[in-house]
Amino acid sequence: MITELAVERVEFTCGSCWHSWSVDYDVQRYRDALDAEWEVFYRDNTAVPSPYTPQGAPPCEHCGRRWVGCLVARRPVPLPGDAEAPRSRVPAEGGHRRERHSAPMLRAAGHPQPQSGTTGSQRSTHSSPTGR
Repeated sequence: MITELAVERVEFTCGSCWHSWSVDYDVQRYRDALDAEWEVFYRDNTAVPSPYTPQGAPPCEHCGRRWVGCLVARRPVPLPGDAEAPRSRVPAEGGHRRERHSAPMLRAAGHPQPQSGTTGSQRSTHSSPTGR
């Protein structure tokens, strides 16, 4: 059973060359039949490993090293079931908002990077191996 949906913006800072970038991930949390809780991360509609692990962190586009991401923002997505939420019936013929089928993909990396207030040369050289 899905327990939470969210969009998480994850910031990465390479500990080797200090390049910084951010990526938005769709995150789905769910409970399995044994009541264990799990997270699944998606980037551009494709399941990917957690960006909070070395295996799931995308490589730096400058030097290729991988540094664990740091959560900088998140937006929960409401789950269905709110009987008082405004809703619109979708006509059976499927012509409603036909353009949504041909709209371009909203890419996970297609947003400006958050401004951190410091440049790479001003960052501390005492970063941990996770890049934080």
